[in-house]
Amino acid sequence: MTSTIDPPDASGPPPETKLSMGIDPVEKAWMRISIALLVVFAGIITLAGFTMGFEVPGDDGELDPATFLTEEPWASPGLREIAEGEYEAYVIARAWSFEPRELVVPLGAKVTIYVSSPDLQHGFKITDTNINMQVVPGQVSTLTHTFDELGEFPYICNEYCGTAHAQMYGTVTVVASLDEAEDAAADTQADTASEGDGQ
Repeated sequence: MTSTIDPPDASGPPPETKLSMGIDPVEKAWMRISIALLVVFAGIITLAGFTMGFEVPGDDGELDPATFLTEEPWASPGLREIAEGEYEAYVIARAWSFEPRELVVPLGAKVTIYVSSPDLQHGFKITDTNINMQVVPGQVSTLTHTFDELGEFPYICNEYCGTAHAQMYGTVTVVASLDEAEDAAADTQADTASEGDGQ
C-alpha cells in the first residue's frame, strides 16, 4: 500500500506570527518607545534642574503658630541685608494676605526667602522665578533666588485657602540701586502708616 501525504491546504489559516517571550511584536515596540520616552523625560528634568537652578524648598525649622508673630524676625517681617548683596526676606502668609505686600530689592541681590503661616496652608509663588513653596502653619519654608532682572515680580498664593484666596498677592520690585531700593521701601512704609492712620 502506498500512502500519500496531502499537500498543505493553501486556503487554510495563515501561519502564526512568531512571538518573542510571549510578547506581541507591536506591544514590544510600544514598550521600547515608552522606555525611551521615560529616559528622555528624566534627562530633561535633570538638565533643567542643573541649568535653571531648580531647588526643592527647604524646611527651616518649626514655629508655634499661636506665638511666633510676637517673636523676631517674624514680628517685623520684610527684607534685611545680611551681607554685601545678600538679603533675607521674612514673609507671613495668612488668611488672606501676605505681609509685607511688597519687597524692594536691588538688582543682583541674592535673597533667601522665609515664609510661614499662623493659620492655614497656603502657597507662595513668585512669577518668572523658581520660587514656588508650600506654606504649612508652624513650619518655615525657604528658598533662595538671585534677582538679576529689573522689574516687578508678582507673588501669589497658589494653593486654595478660602473665599478670599484670589486677594493673596504681593510684588517683588527689583530696582537699579540700593539707594533707590531704600527710597522705595521708605515710601512703602509711609504709605502703610498713612493707611493705618486713616482707619
